[in-house]
Amino acid sequence: MDGVADVSELPAPARRRTLSFYVVLLGLVLPFWSAIPLAWTFVIYSLYTGKIWSYANRGRFTFAFALAEVFFSIYQVQLARQIAPPTTAGPGDALEIKTAYTRLLKAGLANLPDDGGDEESLVVSRPGSPEESIVQLEKHDPRAIDFRNSLRNWFGLAPWSSIRALEVRKWLYWSMFNADMPSWEQVPALHQEALDEAMALLQKRTGTKFPEGSNPHTTPLRLTIDPTFICWRPITFYAIIGVINRLLRYHYISQFGAMLQRHENLEYLLRVPKGWDSSLGPRPLVFLHGLGLGLLQYHLLISKLLRVYGDRPILIPLQPQISQDFFHPSFLVPVTRHQMADNLARVIDKLGWAQLDSGADQELDAECDEESEGAQDDLQAKQGVTMLSHSNGTYVHAWMLKAHPKMLARSCFVDPVTFCQWEGDVCYKFMYRPAVTGFELIMRYFVGSEIGVANLLQRHFDWVSNTLWFEEIPNAKDPHKSHFFLGGKDDILNAERIQKYLTSHGVKKGLWYDPEGRHGQALLAGTPGHEEIFRWLQEPEL
Repeated sequence: MDGVADVSELPAPARRRTLSFYVVLLGLVLPFWSAIPLAWTFVIYSLYTGKIWSYANRGRFTFAFALAEVFFSIYQVQLARQIAPPTTAGPGDALEIKTAYTRLLKAGLANLPDDGGDEESLVVSRPGSPEESIVQLEKHDPRAIDFRNSLRNWFGLAPWSSIRALEVRKWLYWSMFNADMPSWEQVPALHQEALDEAMALLQKRTGTKFPEGSNPHTTPLRLTIDPTFICWRPITFYAIIGVINRLLRYHYISQFGAMLQRHENLEYLLRVPKGWDSSLGPRPLVFLHGLGLGLLQYHLLISKLLRVYGDRPILIPLQPQISQDFFHPSFLVPVTRHQMADNLARVIDKLGWAQLDSGADQELDAECDEESEGAQDDLQAKQGVTMLSHSNGTYVHAWMLKAHPKMLARSCFVDPVTFCQWEGDVCYKFMYRPAVTGFELIMRYFVGSEIGVANLLQRHFDWVSNTLWFEEIPNAKDPHKSHFFLGGKDDILNAERIQKYLTSHGVKKGLWYDPEGRHGQALLAGTPGHEEIFRWLQEPEL
């Protein structure tokens, strides 16, 4: 055991900027960023010199255009200041947090082979770690080393031995109470007790004891209370994106017979083919998109889904908070886990695609009973939906599986960021790690630093809600009912870790792993992953 290499002590690998970084920086980021400073310069110059009064129509139009950018930039600064303070959201459910923390400590404890082993050779059929006990591990235990190495993402990949107790307590306090830890004397007694218990369990799991004191070089990542990172956007950018996305809505409505509908704070596109029968027709499809530009970013995929599956209903929830839809009333009002899951469940139930779980909230049942008067009562007709999600959309997918698992008959996860959240890879890579490649710079500047995305991720992120455990997925080992797509060169998530997590739990035929695949590549037409997604979606229903 002493001969096992301790990878948790390795320094963070050196990363140098690539040529693609400078191409994106000079060709995209700087021209885009400079639009607002240029607008300020032109407005100030025109007013200071008085030349504004001599401009012809073209000059006046340019001045009006620049003035609009100036006023909009001031408004953006006000919005940025509005979301700059640490989150005001309180901690989540104490029992749920404790359960999730205990569950993450058990992850990887079971002595199961990385490939899941032979199902028939297992004494009991169980999802790996939940039945394990958290015992004191030796420092050189491979399970302890692996856990330490993955967990140090939360400390900027610092060597494990450099992390001190104070920084660990700050990280634990944030993860449990969603707040900055005050001085120990000011920490409430109940919180002190919970923190001590969490520290003791963590030290057992890591096989180490944290040295007392502090090391300011290993400051923990605390997403919802750390300073926000926001870069401005020209109003023309938001206007162009907004116009294109609204034109695409009209395109889906006019060309594919879709409808734009709303249920409380859930807005969605819906296409139900004429004559489709819920008891005999193909299973409905729900697509959950990820961060970016909304319909524009996923237009080719959505168009193909609507065209290829013209025989079945398709529902696409619209998420303005992650689509840079600045002019939408809910742009800076993120939908909570329960709001999103419950409203989507109500819509699915009202449409007659699936019946609400019998264990759902009684108030929700009562409301849905009233709304579902026109839906079919035949339970056989409520067969469940196929849910396809990508990247950030897998969080919503996870919320549905947690709250209403019986409504989902089949699940397809593409680039699932919802797995292994406790390891911190996605948080570190997407929000904190300096960009060194063109793709990383695009994601960092054009997506991660956008004010709506920053508001959602940096002020309303809930790791407990967003973490999906293997045992929460019905029929996860059945390749006909659950499919997972990962790219080995994904720059956002650690595909290798997630692959290991899934395969060790017995997922084999239902896992598509492309060693050369990148984030979002499986959604691009012509790629093997793309073809596999559509092959899986068209499988005969069992």
